[in-house]
This record gives sequence, C-alpha cells and structure tokens, in this order.
Amino acid sequence: MSFQDKTLTCRDCGQEFIWTAGEQEFFQSRGLMNPPSRCPADRAARRAGGGGGGGGGGGYSSGPREMFTATCSNCGREARVPFQPRGDKPVYCSDCFEKQRSSRSRY
Repeated sequence: MSFQDKTLTCRDCGQEFIWTAGEQEFFQSRGLMNPPSRCPADRAARRAGGGGGGGGGGGYSSGPREMFTATCSNCGREARVPFQPRGDKPVYCSDCFEKQRSSRSRY
C-alpha cells in the first residue's frame, strides 16, 4: 500500500498539520485505524501533562464524580455509589461494603 502525506486539522488548537506517509505506515504497522486528531505539539503536551486517555486517572480529573442512589442489598439503607446500579448484582452501603470486603480478605 502506498501512502501520501495528508493535511489534518488539530482538534485542540485548530491548526493544520501534516500526517506524513511515514507516520501513516507506522500507524498501520501498529494496527491503529484512526488518524491522529491532535497536532504533534498538542500530542506531546498532552503526554507531558498526564492527560492521556485509557482510564486509570493519571492525574486527570473531570470534576466531581457522579453518584447514584440505591438500596443496600444487605441492610436496606440508602447507599450512594459511583456507578449506575443495573439490578443484576448486589449493591452495598459503605458500612456493609467494608464488612463484605474484610470478610473476604480473611480467606
């Protein structure tokens, strides 16, 4: 497959940048299907600032975590949890969750 340089626009700064044929070949060799959405300078700044994606936090915070209300499967009290309960797994209040966790760690 023959690659040709392409002009792309950075989604962060709006500047145009060249995605070289060599870079395209590198992307293909790594199985990457999508072209870069940021210019090289913004990609480097993002890496240096710890704002990379992929989860795990990495020093990046999008603000306060959304909390959901559920009923504790153990004691019946209100539980505030950082995920949307689906109903197919038990949900515990913080006290019951700690009891569950400490009882599992003994085995």
